[in-house]
Amino acid sequence: MKTVALEITGTGWITTFQDLGRRDTERRGVPTGGAADQHSATVANLLVGNPRGATLLENLGGELALVPDADVLLAVTGAPAQVTVAGCPADGWSPLVVPAGHEVRVRGDMKQGTRTYLAVNGRLSTETLLGSAAPDARMGFGQAVTRGSRVLLKTEFRGFGRQQFQPPLFRLPVPVPCFDDGPWVIDVVASHGIHTIPGIREVIEEATYTVTPRSDHVGLRLDGPVLHPASDTEIVSHGVPIGALQIPHADELIVLGRYRSLTAGYPIVGVASRASLPLLGQAGPGQQLRFRWTDRETSLRRFARREAEVRALGHAAAEAFSALGFTIPLPPTN
Repeated sequence: MKTVALEITGTGWITTFQDLGRRDTERRGVPTGGAADQHSATVANLLVGNPRGATLLENLGGELALVPDADVLLAVTGAPAQVTVAGCPADGWSPLVVPAGHEVRVRGDMKQGTRTYLAVNGRLSTETLLGSAAPDARMGFGQAVTRGSRVLLKTEFRGFGRQQFQPPLFRLPVPVPCFDDGPWVIDVVASHGIHTIPGIREVIEEATYTVTPRSDHVGLRLDGPVLHPASDTEIVSHGVPIGALQIPHADELIVLGRYRSLTAGYPIVGVASRASLPLLGQAGPGQQLRFRWTDRETSLRRFARREAEVRALGHAAAEAFSALGFTIPLPPTN
């Protein structure tokens, strides 16, 4: 095990430490939090031989840049981005061997997605809150990475004994999401609240919604047509899943994110499928969304297919690294 320093030379709008979030904390009033795009964060870690939930860097807007003082193995995922190593183009969604002293720069295209993820083989040194490195501003746990800082990494990576900028070393079955130019289609399963607003199913199905700048870590606020309950019957606040479609008193639709809390008495008319949540995590101001109603069984099948692809990647990466003399633990089978 060796310690590597990563000198942060650029952070863009905001770069934070991130992981897949907290477990079993919502009963204490602390949201799970974690990476908005859980798929990209998971894949980044698997591509460098880390556990799925290992700490990595999440960049929101602008350009993330760093220089390691020893050779490292890293991967960049998330929104489409321009990745360079020492000024030369490099592949995203693929393991990259970065030699000591070479600067890595990642510039995402905010028109195609808001977040990029950078994982490095090993364990990043950072504080945790309730077992997670995920930020939580309301708890005073910002986790911002600043330009000029040095992030320490514990790693066993020693290199593969090959020159940088040779043809790609890896051909892995990477499940790369599609970021279409047009409106993104989000699958939604209806919830009990849909029966309290006659006609809302048809309105949501036929409309195109636009993400507004009022969106934040709690949820996406969408401009577009909505209907409200015909009665003023009080709705008791209760816990809701990530991706819940909520209609507040204002004429907007809210899709609750990983930092949501209770309903605040607003009707919940549907819940975005788990397979669609990573796409919602990449939606920024101006992005157009369309919603497609589906049933629970279809939603579960689509998520199971994506999960099978992720597991296959984990096994393929472990086998590839092992063949190159760099052993990592095989991922669990369940």
